Amino acid sequence: MIQLFHVSKEYPGDGPALDDVSLNVEKGEFVFLTGPSGAGKSTLLKLVFCDEAPTSGQLLLFGKNVAKLPARAVPYLRRNIGVVFQDFKLLPRRTVAENVALPLEVQALPPKEIRRRVRALLRSVGLEHRGDKLPPSLSGGEQQRVAVVRALAAAPALLLADEPTGNLDPERTLEVMELLASASARGTTVVVATHDRSILERYKRRVLVLEHGRLVSDGASIRRAARGTP
Repeated sequence: MIQLFHVSKEYPGDGPALDDVSLNVEKGEFVFLTGPSGAGKSTLLKLVFCDEAPTSGQLLLFGKNVAKLPARAVPYLRRNIGVVFQDFKLLPRRTVAENVALPLEVQALPPKEIRRRVRALLRSVGLEHRGDKLPPSLSGGEQQRVAVVRALAAAPALLLADEPTGNLDPERTLEVMELLASASARGTTVVVATHDRSILERYKRRVLVLEHGRLVSDGASIRRAARGTP
């Protein structure tokens, strides 16, 4: 599903955001990505989403070498990927329900089916009553939950989540994580970047630890991974 071979990413004037990272995430895996701030977690997710290109190395996604894909093929590749961005990226002039419906409209589903799915998704995170509101009127935690269900709406083959519970209380955190775990159980490959040690302890999955752009541990114990140490 995701294969990185000696991937590095550098930005002008900075040190490497990623440094010689090699890893393999199999179809259907649920993987945590952790490490201190600035370790390269968000950069890695951006590369996998094809939002940026590696400076060196190879990235294969769904068995395809991303560097060799024509630009017109990238949007079609992204249709198989759901993303929860750290800054949400909700469309401010569209209602909550319209934001969640976007991936379903891309799939050209019938309007009645879209409405049914949107209601069910919003109900799953306690936001059915907020469907007609604009995102700026919601709290940060509410916007985060909307971003999560939008990413899940089209049942993507791959889900990338960058700190999906960062603004949530423990109850809502568990709610969102159960949604992600359920998606994984249905066959979606899930990669979650998080600092939350309680999540790592509760969901005992594979843990990738980044530190200064390097992959320092793969499958580390929960306790060590939560500290961000090799």
